[in-house]
Amino acid sequence: MFKSDRSRLFDHLAKAMGHGPTLDAMRAVPRERFVPDHLRSQAYKNKPLAIGNGQTISQPQMVAWATDVLELSGEEYVLEVGAGSGYQAAVIAALLPRGRVLATERIPELAAMATGNLAKCGVYNVRVLHTAAGLGAPEHGPFDAILASASAPNVPESLLSQLKPGGRMVIPVGVGQYQNLTRVRMEPDGARIEELGPCSYVPLLGEGAWQTLPCGR
Repeated sequence: MFKSDRSRLFDHLAKAMGHGPTLDAMRAVPRERFVPDHLRSQAYKNKPLAIGNGQTISQPQMVAWATDVLELSGEEYVLEVGAGSGYQAAVIAALLPRGRVLATERIPELAAMATGNLAKCGVYNVRVLHTAAGLGAPEHGPFDAILASASAPNVPESLLSQLKPGGRMVIPVGVGQYQNLTRVRMEPDGARIEELGPCSYVPLLGEGAWQTLPCGR
């Protein structure tokens, strides 16, 4: 049904980011298992797709980019903030043969969806946690790496506090429709922030990010 789309997508990703472990992880995760049934024919289009509750599964190229710049070695304990349907967590998990992922999600229906999708795909090094308030899961940290799959107006201190020394966090930061994909490294002399380039994500809701949906979103 989508064989040609899949081939075109991975050819495009290979040209954009080169061959490597992240692209292998993307190939290993069946994106069609993480989108609603009526959108499966579009699963390998390079675009975000609605998954319900006002949320989306991110564009494949953005998933690949955000995953790649986490610079995972294979044994980390990773926090994903905003599990959605579970796709991003599955891609990260494919890079962690000796590691694990904790994926948090504020919408209970999506937390249940992600849990089911991951189980159906045989991804067992991911735990999905429904969190109604706050950002992340400080009681389950600290983490080697954090990826936020939604955008915040600033880098949230509440997430930085959940990183181990030497850890990395990747998060879209900005106040408009477009943001900057931002990487933070926790170094001995403090946090080092790098702006990596433009991106567009749904807003991250919670203490330290957006309290309500920003105007126009």
